[in-house]
Amino acid sequence: MKKLYDQATELQGELVEMRRTLHQSPEIGLKLPKTAAFVKEKLEAIGLKPERVGESGLSVTIGKAGKCFLIRGDMDALPIVEEADVPFKSENENMHACGHDFHTTMLYGAAKLLKEHEDELEGTVKLMFQPGEEILQGAKVMVEEGILENPKVDAAAMIHVFPGLPLKSGMVLVPEAGPFASTSDWFEIKIQGKGGHAAMPELSVNPLTVMSHIHLALHALEGREISMYDSAVISTTIMEGGVVDNAIPDTAYMKGSIRTFDEKVRKFIFKRIPEIAEGIAKSFGATVEATIIEGCPTVEVDGAVSADIREALEKEFPGDISSPAVVGMNKLGGSEDFSYVTQEVPSTMLLLASGHSEEGYPYFVHHPKVVFDEAVLSKGAAVYAISAMEWLKKNK
Repeated sequence: MKKLYDQATELQGELVEMRRTLHQSPEIGLKLPKTAAFVKEKLEAIGLKPERVGESGLSVTIGKAGKCFLIRGDMDALPIVEEADVPFKSENENMHACGHDFHTTMLYGAAKLLKEHEDELEGTVKLMFQPGEEILQGAKVMVEEGILENPKVDAAAMIHVFPGLPLKSGMVLVPEAGPFASTSDWFEIKIQGKGGHAAMPELSVNPLTVMSHIHLALHALEGREISMYDSAVISTTIMEGGVVDNAIPDTAYMKGSIRTFDEKVRKFIFKRIPEIAEGIAKSFGATVEATIIEGCPTVEVDGAVSADIREALEKEFPGDISSPAVVGMNKLGGSEDFSYVTQEVPSTMLLLASGHSEEGYPYFVHHPKVVFDEAVLSKGAAVYAISAMEWLKKNK
């Protein structure tokens, strides 16, 4: 395996070039025509035959008959205007602020390594190039389109790069078994009151008052109705209503985020938010329309898959493998739509440190000034490839 990592480092120049090309032309959502075409061309140039899955997803297999291990890289960006001072700055109003250009590039690097070592594979590696992660739809679409079949996937892994952590670049964090990245859902509440003159509130039903009480009650929900042994975060993020200072508005609107790690808690919150909103509205003489918008479930880490991969990586990178707990990330409050894969097959989610917070990489993902350490590109490619090869070898 040492030879494979040496080969990965030899790809560094090509990987940097590819990552910068992706970074300059970021696309968002499920439709990534330029990105998908570029990646497809790169894969075909090394003798692979990628297939479209959905509109912009790509699937490619390498190896022989036997068990199948899937590795995934997401390709979409965020609608953020880049403020980072880099020579390969985004040329449009989108930005790879979450490192998906890294994920795509590292997965391509893994494809190149695996193709060169195809005769050594003791099964099949399936590579999943995915759109639409930032809108929490891409993985679901690809699962529905059959990415986990033909050949049937037996286990899976993904990597997410993280700058801004107090860790040296290249550290790989392997989580323990259980829920790791949270669910992500939303609530939306439309409040119908009765508008009128601000000087005569007794003739009106102020929807802003109703909205304020609902807002406070939702914080009581997470604090008083959910056990201390469970966890959930309900955040009101949008509150709108009114146009002038001397008129009580007729309607108001609020929206927010729901995150938890437990499906029972998730369903309980889905039930209680409309009940609370309707009860408060009725007490003030208003009406509401409360809607729950489901995003994605939690990422479930399989202990056996994590253990197998950690063992393989510790042999290859002694001293560079640890647990998310070393930086207080026993669980991630952020969501990840790879969860749709983890709900179907045993899986794990690896974190790759890509810039120490005190060594020129102070910003975390999703910040308009975030910068990632490109030195980890070749290591990420090797981690993908080694994880797949060694899992197949141990579980043949």
